[in-house]
Amino acid sequence: MGHLREGGFEVTESEAVSLPALADLRARSGVPPGVASCHTAFVDRYVIEGHVPADVLHDLLEQAPDIVGLAVAGMPPGSPGMESPSPVPYEILAIDADGTTSVFARR
Repeated sequence: MGHLREGGFEVTESEAVSLPALADLRARSGVPPGVASCHTAFVDRYVIEGHVPADVLHDLLEQAPDIVGLAVAGMPPGSPGMESPSPVPYEILAIDADGTTSVFARR
């Protein structure tokens, strides 16, 4: 969460959600099961799943595309919060209303 705060976002955390409730929240928010990760957030009208970099969130808000949100599947080494001496390239996916995904950005 520090990465988002450093990126200029106000963050409110909640850890009181059970795993079944979190799965239900993701499903109701349009997150396809294949991209579910360890964190779910909401920024304006978008759902954010996983370790999405703050600069990409700023791009999302500036561009305001007609999508449900963004996701980084899994926890790739080198993504925010997963710092690593051996980072790997990863994709930030746009989630469409029908549950399909496309590449929004690459890191």
